[in-house]
Amino acid sequence: MKKALLFWGEKYLFSPGSVERLLSLLLYPLSLLYCFVVWVKYKRVVAVDYGLPIISVGNLIVGGSGKTPLTVALARRYSRPAIVLRGYGRSSKGMYLVSNGSRTLCDVSVAGDEAMLYAALVPQAIVIVCEQRSQGIEKAKSLGAELLFLDDGYSKHEIKKLDLLIVSRQKNSFCLPAGPFRERLWQGKEAVQIEEGRDFTRRVEISNPKETMVLVTGISKPQRLDSYLDVRVIEKFYFPDHHPFKEEELKEILSKTRAQSLLVTRKDAVKMEAFSLALSYLELALEVDEKIHQSVQEYVRISSQNPRN
Repeated sequence: MKKALLFWGEKYLFSPGSVERLLSLLLYPLSLLYCFVVWVKYKRVVAVDYGLPIISVGNLIVGGSGKTPLTVALARRYSRPAIVLRGYGRSSKGMYLVSNGSRTLCDVSVAGDEAMLYAALVPQAIVIVCEQRSQGIEKAKSLGAELLFLDDGYSKHEIKKLDLLIVSRQKNSFCLPAGPFRERLWQGKEAVQIEEGRDFTRRVEISNPKETMVLVTGISKPQRLDSYLDVRVIEKFYFPDHHPFKEEELKEILSKTRAQSLLVTRKDAVKMEAFSLALSYLELALEVDEKIHQSVQEYVRISSQNPRN
């Protein structure tokens, strides 16, 4: 029931039919109220300078839009970056140091799937999960980070930072609860707007492919993977975003489909690699326009010239 409700919610927000559009119109007054409250909160804050170059990679909608792979592509260029994120889907609360830039210090249940992915793909990065981003920033600073990437940090207006904002075109342009937008790009708010196809492109390959594979994934809007699949994928199983996979449920899928392997994203794989299962991987990488890298480098240069002690 919960799974069905979550997938209906994604349809309502991103691919609405006539029934979903009607519901959206009925909820529009609540959407206006929500947007007003968020705008008031934005206008009341004063950004704090933490004395460290901070780059936020965010978007305006709920769900995925490429924030994680974009952060990976940007952070890989630096020798001592830090990545701070909330850690959705983890069983823990509070602040945890997931990686100190040399080794991973906790497991996926404590860190969450995205933090573990950062630790694996950017091994030189300090990775911290914390609901209070300010605590994570101070911790990264104490560990000697040269700059910090804030995952999904656009709404953290109280933090002085460079905002990289992934633009996502949607059929439904309303704010929550009538649509998928958590916030607007407010007038006077500076942000580098980034668009797929213009500022970055995705490159996807399948590693360790088998003759027959079954797609198993727990990411937001899983249908976006369809264009990267081929005829060797004989069936698809979608789970809610950040789903905590169990070995038995995956073995049951393999048994039911008679597939030779599970085809998974790297985000899914960090929750499966402890199991004794055959895995094939959808390897996703972004090719980022050099001007985006230059925007980050220039911000880091200027921030470093004017440090706050």
